[in-house]
Formats: sequence, structure tokens, C-alpha cells
Amino acid sequence: MADTFIGTNKTTKISAWRLIAYGLTSIPLAMAALPIYVHVPKFYADTMGLNLMAIGVLLLAARFFDAIQDPLLGYWSDLTRDKSAGRFIWVAIGAPLLAIGMLGLFNPPHFRADLAGWWLFAMLMVVYTSFSMMQISYQAYGAEISMNPLERTRVTAFREGMGLAGVFLAAALPQMLSEQHGMREGYALYSFIFIPLVLVLTMATIALAPKAATAVHAVQAAQAHTQSALTAMMKPLKNRLFNRLLIVFVFNGIAASIPATLLLFFIEDVLKAPQIAAWSLVAYFAAGAAGMPLWVWLSARLGKARAWFVGMVVSIIAFIWAYTLGAGDTTAFLLICVLSGLGLGADLALPPSILADVIDDDEKRGVGRNEGAYFGLWNLVTKMNLALAAGVALPALALFGYQPSAANSPQSLNYLAAIYALLPCLLKALAAIALVYSPFFKSDTAIVESTMVN
Repeated sequence: MADTFIGTNKTTKISAWRLIAYGLTSIPLAMAALPIYVHVPKFYADTMGLNLMAIGVLLLAARFFDAIQDPLLGYWSDLTRDKSAGRFIWVAIGAPLLAIGMLGLFNPPHFRADLAGWWLFAMLMVVYTSFSMMQISYQAYGAEISMNPLERTRVTAFREGMGLAGVFLAAALPQMLSEQHGMREGYALYSFIFIPLVLVLTMATIALAPKAATAVHAVQAAQAHTQSALTAMMKPLKNRLFNRLLIVFVFNGIAASIPATLLLFFIEDVLKAPQIAAWSLVAYFAAGAAGMPLWVWLSARLGKARAWFVGMVVSIIAFIWAYTLGAGDTTAFLLICVLSGLGLGADLALPPSILADVIDDDEKRGVGRNEGAYFGLWNLVTKMNLALAAGVALPALALFGYQPSAANSPQSLNYLAAIYALLPCLLKALAAIALVYSPFFKSDTAIVESTMVN
């Protein structure tokens, strides 16, 4: 049967304004993601009286429960890609649910601590589910916009670059609003600002994003509807290249998640400079945004995997010095944020682009394209990275005697600094080693030949 094509062919260069339109949805997604793993632990510890052990366990439990649904959401996304509304139906449904979840998460009732824990868990589930509903289909659609490997890096760079605009807002607004109105009222105002942004920007993406350019064979489309959900969800695990990519992604993802979880505690109790929290986040992500074109350029010349490796090395060299900092070392810390932020662009732009290339191998082997299934598992792993970071780092600090905003011993603060700075560098080094010994590193363009797939 004939192939059905939607949109442009694989050699067409996509206009920048269309890619900007596609990237708009990443702004509210970033505005929701950053507060969850950076601000929520401190917000619920300071305003609701929850201890770090309880918060870490709740975040871990919510993430594990949420991650189970990601492959299923990816499977459902694949089922709707050939419908009239396509994958964007999930983005349209998820946006108002995400608005409701963020409103509840940062407007908790005045419960006592034990009930506040249940409220936190319930609101996290609403936010996680709606976020996944949007992000999986959104990312899967991005992998379908072009069949050209270099264009794919442009797509992910625009998406993640626009997402950094959302990160700036998420980094600066809560701090600014909290300083003016107090933490509880400041975060409440942030959630009210979030609501119109998520609704308007997602509608703009749905209306103006470039059309998908992926060829969908009629037989493959029919098979997607007849195969069992479990078979479809687990199909990516039969791709050896995907499994190799996941190894790198897991080590690198946990390495990035630990500092994000502990950032505010490190700034307040080690640096003794809570006033620079927003500025450190802005400096980090601004450097990531500024460096994004560099990684796109470098990936076109060295290959995506080699460019990613360079980004990892830059991050390790810059960040490991954070362990040596003490009270008042704010200038040095901001410099570390800028230098390590330069490596962030590689983490954001290149792994999803490599993943889109990996999906091509399924098509070459005649098993069809299942972007939703791949990004469902990809998001599951992303959440496990965040869950492990929160579920291990926070209880570990509590066991070592650290208490937020309290009179901690030098030994406890040293544990905090070590877990914040040294452990992530070790994990990122393991990710870099795994990448060097992966098939991706051996290809000049980071597109692995199909003969390398079982």
C-alpha cells in the first residue's frame, strides 16, 4: 500500500518562525517543571512544616507512580497521530489540567503537616499526569517534524531554547514575588500568572507549528491499532541502540537532578546567600541558552555524540569546584553557574536529537515508527532520574544530620556540599565514559548505521 506523507520532505529547511511557534509550548512546560524539583521541597518544608525525609519519600513515590503511566501515554499518542487532531489532542487536554494542578500545588490549604503531605502527593499527581500528557506527545511530534538529522537538532534546539525562557521566568518570578509578598503568597501569585500562559502558548503551538514530515505507512498504522498496549510500549527496548542511549541518559540525568534538588539548600546554608538564588538560576540557564547555537554548530562538525561529550566535560570541569566554596563565595558560585551552564545546552539539544535518529533504525528494520512509545519511556527515565535524586539525596542529608535553615554542624554542611557537587560530577563522568564506548561516539555524524542494530 502507498505511504502517506504529511508536510515537507526530509531535505526541506524549516522556517525559524515555525520552529519558534512549535517551541512556545516548552515555555509553560519549563515553568511547571523547574518549581517542582527546585522550589517544592523548600516551599513545603518552610511553609507547611514537612521534614525533608517526608518530602523526599513523597516525591519519590509520586514520581514512581507517575512514571508507570508514561509508556501508556506514549502508546495512546501513537494511536492518535494519524487522526485529524493528531498528537496535539493530548497537548490540548493536558494544558488546562496542568493549570489546575499548579494552582493547587502552590495554594495549599492551611493543613497540619500530615494532611499537607497528602495534599502535596495529590497535587503532584495532577501536575505530573497533565505534564506527561503534554510533553510526551509534544516531544514525539517534534521528532516527526523533519527526517533530516541536522534539522532535528535545530528542532530540539529551538524547543529547548524556548524552554529556557520558561526557566528564566520560573527562576526569577517566585523569588521576586516571595520577596514582595512572602513565600506562600508569592508562589500563589506565580501559579495565577502560569494559568493564562499555558493556555495561550499551547494554543499558539497547535495552530502555527510546522506540519509533521514523517512518512506513515498504512500497514504500520493499522498494526499500531491491533498490537497490544504492552507490546507497543515495550517495543523501544528491543532496539539495542535505544538501550545504549538510556545508559548514558540515566547517569547524566541523575547527575543533573541532584544539584537541582539541593540548590536552594546549598545556597542558603553553605553559601549563606539566599538572595542570589534567583540570580544563580538565571545565570545558569542564560549561559545554557547562549551556548545552544554552539552545540548545534559543533554537532554538525563533530557529530552529536562527540559534541555531547564535550558538553559533559565542560560541565564537570566547571562544577566540581562548587565543593570548595563556603560562606560568602557568591561571585565564584555565579561564575560556576555560568561555566557549567554552557554545558547545559548540549544536554538539552543533543540527546533528543540522537533519540530521533535511533527511531529511524526501527523504520529501516520494517517495524515502523513509534515516537510516542520512545518518548514515553524517555520521560519515564527522566522522571526516575528526578525521583532518585530527590528520594535519595534528601533522606541522605536528613540521616547525616542536616536540617534546612537551622544551626548545622560543619560536618553536616560538608555532607551537603559533597552530595551537591562531587556526586553529580562522578555520575556525569560515568555518563561520559559510557558515551565514549557507545556506538554513537564512533560515527562522525552520530547517526549509527542500521547494520549495528540487532
